[in-house]
Amino acid sequence: MARRRRRKLPDEPVVVEVTDLAHDGRGVGRIDGKAIFVHGALPGERVSARLIDRSRKFDEAICQEVLERSPERVEPGCPWFDSCGGCALQHLDHGAQLRWKHKRLVDNLVRIGEVEPVHWDEPIAEEPWQYRRRARLSARNVPAKGRVLVGFREPQGRYVADVGYCRVLHPDFSDRLASLSDLLGTLSVAAAVPQIEVASGDAGSAIVIRHLDPLTDSDLEQLRAWAERESIAVYLQAKGPDTVFRLHPEVHQLEYHLEAFDLVLHFHPQHFIQVNARVNARLVERALDLLALDGSERVLDLFCGLGNFSLPLARRAAHVTGIEGAPELIEAARANARLNGIDNVDFDVADLTEDVTDRAWYQAGFDAVLIDPPRSGAVEILPLVAGSGARRVVYVSCNPATLARDAGALVRDHGFRLVSAGIADMFPHTAHVESIALFERP
Repeated sequence: MARRRRRKLPDEPVVVEVTDLAHDGRGVGRIDGKAIFVHGALPGERVSARLIDRSRKFDEAICQEVLERSPERVEPGCPWFDSCGGCALQHLDHGAQLRWKHKRLVDNLVRIGEVEPVHWDEPIAEEPWQYRRRARLSARNVPAKGRVLVGFREPQGRYVADVGYCRVLHPDFSDRLASLSDLLGTLSVAAAVPQIEVASGDAGSAIVIRHLDPLTDSDLEQLRAWAERESIAVYLQAKGPDTVFRLHPEVHQLEYHLEAFDLVLHFHPQHFIQVNARVNARLVERALDLLALDGSERVLDLFCGLGNFSLPLARRAAHVTGIEGAPELIEAARANARLNGIDNVDFDVADLTEDVTDRAWYQAGFDAVLIDPPRSGAVEILPLVAGSGARRVVYVSCNPATLARDAGALVRDHGFRLVSAGIADMFPHTAHVESIALFERP
């Protein structure tokens, strides 16, 4: 297939009247009837913007000057906000961010799902800086700059943003981008490191370096020395996930606590965990409050991961069954149950897109279900949820569009009522909308 020829962009800026925010947080306007999406612009503003891409249906631009300012505009907390794509909404007051995310949830439920909850829950929100305990950072050796750039990509996604620090990353990494850059610059394979994953627990952090070429003995010594000096574990990945190993130190374990349930959970730097520790803790508490368990229930946790919801549920329920498609996460969940002395929970590996109704764990029946699916949602397993016997379902979502679609199906096709819904600000300063909803049926 021929590559789309890039259109020549005008040198002169364009003036845009911004009327709305798109789902990704960019301002939306029109010029001569054609839509234009402007990074860094807010509804109600008139801005001068530089075009960065053109297509037949819409144009893309970056705000250069605000000619008429929104009252909700604030000074971004990061001096590189305009050139880094890691955040989309730093220029919008945090309270206004929450209102916009709530509105997105409302609009999606009404427009896509054609449902509304009996009542709306208060947003779950915490300190919006230095919250991100897991991230995948890009890396690129740029000889013209004399160093390796490490960070998120620019808004248009083509290049790694040149930043000095990152205020949304966990404190162990927010001021270490320069250190990571210097580290990669000392390696013989500096041009063959496309990404670094960073992960932080409650006490300790780790990085996973993806390298496309073999490392020399000198490289390994440099990496060990950095790990020792910075007190951060270094893992290496030469190819697929099965090639990841810890280089230094010999013993290291990431963990986080859920203090309300007297739990500690161990995790690997590449395991999926919710990135915002404080919001996650409150989200777990909200989920259990909504389920209102009295200690007699059997609960099914679908897409259970390493036990983030399953183990707190086991503190309140008679028995919990956690189901997950990734064997390594089920192994971690079982280990976390043993670590915490919990014996009223079982975990099993299952592809939930296949028929599992003949499995013993499903045929036992359940009083309540918690689901925390990927962005694609849970439409394929809703009959499974409905057939479980559960009268109460808590749905944790990272995509308001698929939540809305599934909410409509639960209500119209399976006899549930949408009792409540609300947002959780898992990713402050981004357009990401996490939400939680409660469904009940007679």
